[in-house]
Amino acid sequence: MDNVKSGKKIVVKFGGSSLVDSEKLLKSAMAVVSEAKRGTKIAVVVSAMGKTTDMLMNTAKNTSNGKLTKCELDDILSMGERTSVRIFAAALRNNGVNACYFDPMDNKWPIITDEAFQNANPNIKECSKNIKLHVLPLVEEGIIPVIAGFVGKTMEGKITTLGRGGSDTTAFIIGENIGADQILLVTDAEGIMTSDPKIIQSPKLLPEINVNILVGLADSGAKFIHSKALKYKPEGIDVKVMSNKHDDLNKPGTLIKDALSWELDAEIASSTPVAEITVIGEGISNNTNIIMEMFEKVRGHTSLLGMSMNANSIIFYVNQKDHILELFNQIHGITVENKETIAMAVKKDLAFIQTSGVGLEETHGIIGKISEDLRHVGINISGILTITSSILLFVDWNEKEKALELIKNSLKTQ
Repeated sequence: MDNVKSGKKIVVKFGGSSLVDSEKLLKSAMAVVSEAKRGTKIAVVVSAMGKTTDMLMNTAKNTSNGKLTKCELDDILSMGERTSVRIFAAALRNNGVNACYFDPMDNKWPIITDEAFQNANPNIKECSKNIKLHVLPLVEEGIIPVIAGFVGKTMEGKITTLGRGGSDTTAFIIGENIGADQILLVTDAEGIMTSDPKIIQSPKLLPEINVNILVGLADSGAKFIHSKALKYKPEGIDVKVMSNKHDDLNKPGTLIKDALSWELDAEIASSTPVAEITVIGEGISNNTNIIMEMFEKVRGHTSLLGMSMNANSIIFYVNQKDHILELFNQIHGITVENKETIAMAVKKDLAFIQTSGVGLEETHGIIGKISEDLRHVGINISGILTITSSILLFVDWNEKEKALELIKNSLKTQ
C-alpha cells in the first residue's frame, strides 16, 4: 500500500466530483482531518463544487448578449472556487483542525499569472516567492491552507483562470514550493486506467505511470490530466491519483513519476540515413495480409522509424542499414504479387528530425511555420508525421544540420 507517513508534507487537490454535495464535501474534509491528526502537514487545493463552473459560464454568456469580455468572465468563473475554499475551510475548522482559506482578492494570494484570460499561464517566479512567503509558514505551523484551484491573479490584480487542468496546475506549483513529499489528486476514478471506463468495459488500474507516457494519453484526448497541467508536475515529487470513494488518503491509486521538459526542441533522431518506401495501389488497407507481410519484411531487416497509411498507399520510414536493397526487392516482390498493390517508390538518404515538447499540439500554426521556414531556403520535407507531443520530419540527409537549426529557430519564435 502507498502510505503517507506521519510528519510529511502533502498537497491534496479535490476535483469538483469530490465536492458535488454536502455529503461528499464533508467526506473529503474528514479525510483531510484524519490525516492531519496523524501528524501530516497538509495544503488543500479545491475546485468548484460539481458543475458550478459550467453553470456560471452558461448563465453569464446567456445573459450578456455576447458582450462579456474574457476578463469579466474570469472574474465570474472564479466564484465557484472562491465559494469552495470558504466552505471547505469551515468544514475543517468545525471538525477539529486549524485551517484558513486563500482568496484571489487577498494580498497574500499565491498564484500569479500573465493576462491570457481564460487560459492564463503562471508566473513561476512570483508564484514561488508568494508560496514560500505566505503558504509554507502556515503548513509548517500545522495550519491547513485551503487554496482556490483554477484561479490566478495578474500582477495588476485582475483575476484570471488557468484553463483546463487549472486546479491540478495549482496543486503542482504549491507542492513544489512547499517541498511536499507527495501530491494527491482526488477524483471520481480509482486512478489512471488503461482506458476510459465510460467507453471500455473493465479497464485496469495502472499502479504507476511515467509522466512522459501519460502526456501521450493526455494529448490524444484521454481526460486523465490535461497536458498543460503536466508541464508543472515537479520532478522529485510523486503524484498520486486516487478515488474520492475512500475516506483515507493513504489508499492506493496511480503514482505518476518523473517530470516533463518545458522546452519545445528538435533533434536528429537517427544517427544513420533513413529510407522512405512508398507502395501505392487500390484498397491496400482492405488487405491486412499485405500490410502484415510488408511489416514483417521490414522488421526482419531494419528498424521501423515511422509509418503512414491511407486506403490506397502505405509508407515505411526505415533505417538505411546494410543490405537495404534486399528489403527493397522483397517489398517490391509483395507489390507485384497482389492485385491491391500497383507500384513501389523509394527515397534514400533522408534525415529523421523529431520535434518535441509539452503543449506542442496546442502551439497553433507550428507545422505551417516549420514548413514555410524550410521552404524559404529550398529544403523539401519528404515526409511529416505527428503523434502526441511530437512532430516527425524527414528531409535530405545532406541538409540535416541546416534544417535542424531552422526548426529550432521556428520553435523558439512560437
